[in-house]
Amino acid sequence: MSALTDLSSFSAFPIIQAPMAGGGSTPRLAAAVSDAGGLGFLAAGYKTPEAMYEEIRQLRGLTSNPFGVNLFTPQPDTADRSAVEVYAEQLAGEAAWYSTPLGDPESGQDDAYDAKVAILLDNPVPVVSFTFGCPDRPVFDAFAKAGTYTVVTVTTPGEALAAQWAGADAVCVQGTEAGGHQGTHRDDPELDHAGFGLLSLVPQVRDAVQLPIIATGGLMRGNQIAAVLAVGADAAQLGTAFLVSPESGANALHKRAVTDPVYARTEFTRAFSGRPARGLVNRFMREHGPYAPAGYPQIHHLTAGIRKAAAAAGDPQAMALWAGQGHRLARDLPAGELVAVLMEELNAARKALG
Repeated sequence: MSALTDLSSFSAFPIIQAPMAGGGSTPRLAAAVSDAGGLGFLAAGYKTPEAMYEEIRQLRGLTSNPFGVNLFTPQPDTADRSAVEVYAEQLAGEAAWYSTPLGDPESGQDDAYDAKVAILLDNPVPVVSFTFGCPDRPVFDAFAKAGTYTVVTVTTPGEALAAQWAGADAVCVQGTEAGGHQGTHRDDPELDHAGFGLLSLVPQVRDAVQLPIIATGGLMRGNQIAAVLAVGADAAQLGTAFLVSPESGANALHKRAVTDPVYARTEFTRAFSGRPARGLVNRFMREHGPYAPAGYPQIHHLTAGIRKAAAAAGDPQAMALWAGQGHRLARDLPAGELVAVLMEELNAARKALG
């Protein structure tokens, strides 16, 4: 069986629900998407290994259909400690305003990656994807032996080639339109605004590798899915489109902000995590984004308390409101119904294109 057939066999439709770390992805959401004919995903990022295992257990109780789990790969420790300390001083006023201490930037570097890999090898799931880097070949060999299909998030043709050489089964090609963190394999501040848009990136990756391609970044409608399939993708992954669904675990303030005209645009920022991520422009991003240093996950740990306290206070102006460029096209629909609507739109677009 070919790799492409393997990818196609996981869902009836070429629609994948993006793994949204931080609460957006839930067992209910993944089950609803998988049961509707798409491929649902859990996000293991920022969770303990035990919490990841429990979500997998819950998901298996909700659906018998295939699903995926996303892991954050360990990050090289390149943070400038003095820059992190200066940023902490700049955030002292925020901490005082929300009556919460700043987090410990040294809370952890690898997101318990090895423990999570071990659990997924002992209790295999149908699909595992990786973000922020590409594992070495022995990891892919181990997952292949366990019967797990592997995907690597890539943002350049070079990263796609590295994933192919390492032994990945497919690549998830992420354009700059995508909400949340860019999955670049190397965090270089000089390249913050040098990424590729999705419609230009997919054909370049298609020419570079022989792997199946999942396209992601700003996709909200079926005709957009048709467009990425037409330029070489095998499936489309949508995050912000599912973020506002009732099954999503995103904070209610975040869900409302996605379609609130007060939030007119998105931008990349390092303000919340120290890594480039696209979100709705709010006060925190405007005031601190220009001064935030590169330093993931140190800055993520540093701002965690502020973000949590702001959410508890009902103040979205200091929350990380991750969203893609197409956020204003979001529809408040149950996830299964959204999959059906997207397929109707996709089929109509295909018919119009002949």
